Amino acid sequence: MHPTPSPAAPPVRSVVLDADGIPLSGLLALPADPVPRATVVALHGAGMSAGYFDSRVRPGFSLLELGASLGFAVLALDRPGYGASAPALPRGLDLAGQTDALLAALDGYARDRELGAGLFLVAHSNGGRLALSAAARARGPLAPIGLDLCGVGRHFAVDPGQLPGVDFPGQWRRHWGALRFYPPEAFRACAGLVRPVPAEEARETPLWPGMYPAVAAGVRAPVRFTFAEQELWWRRDGAAVEELLTPLMGASTELVMQPHAGHNVSLGWAARSYHLRALAFLEECLLAPVPAGDRVPATTDAEL
Repeated sequence: MHPTPSPAAPPVRSVVLDADGIPLSGLLALPADPVPRATVVALHGAGMSAGYFDSRVRPGFSLLELGASLGFAVLALDRPGYGASAPALPRGLDLAGQTDALLAALDGYARDRELGAGLFLVAHSNGGRLALSAAARARGPLAPIGLDLCGVGRHFAVDPGQLPGVDFPGQWRRHWGALRFYPPEAFRACAGLVRPVPAEEARETPLWPGMYPAVAAGVRAPVRFTFAEQELWWRRDGAAVEELLTPLMGASTELVMQPHAGHNVSLGWAARSYHLRALAFLEECLLAPVPAGDRVPATTDAEL
């Protein structure tokens, strides 16, 4: 039996947003106050679903419950090609199409609900590609105040043929890392979260290293990259990190390591630790909401 949330935990409910006629399903948790401090939009990785951010295998693992308890609205969406949109998009969408659909859905959401200080994107693995693309394209109230990206980089640590695809889920160990990073129930619960990788997404994923610079160049919000201690899908050597951060010329950047974790951080023992750190980054973004390109350079001690 899975542990149930405490009676004080904010409720998590299913929602469906309209993306110009395409239904995007997801999960929503709202804070007690009618106006949230900000709105967190969570985007899952390849072959997963919105429930990735709402693990119930242990109390405290859910990003939705945690965020709502701290005064934020948290919206975890099934990306285009997953969940309710899968019948309408049997092959899924490429990154540009996913971006169009996501921004259309969020535009409708913003018309109907309070956003608070703005949108903050939390994304895992392939969801990070969509988060970066959306951040580069979004304007006005949809322009995010920050992004926390976990399990996504620029250069793969595997050959393209080893990446997850339509008929190949990818190597189990690269998804999970060491067994000690997860409660035993996590693997059983994961069976209810896994979805097929849409064909268009699988086709385009190997192209990401070449696509990345153009996408990154349009991002203006602060970006924080988190890599698990045993992140096995992405290169993290000095050259790879430099090529990850350098194209984000208009954004402030940060790269951190999440100890005691494998790639699926939000399903493991480190879930609460990672989610707290992501929300702490959101708190920092709330202190400095001006886009990075418009900020006054920091003053050094010598200038004081």
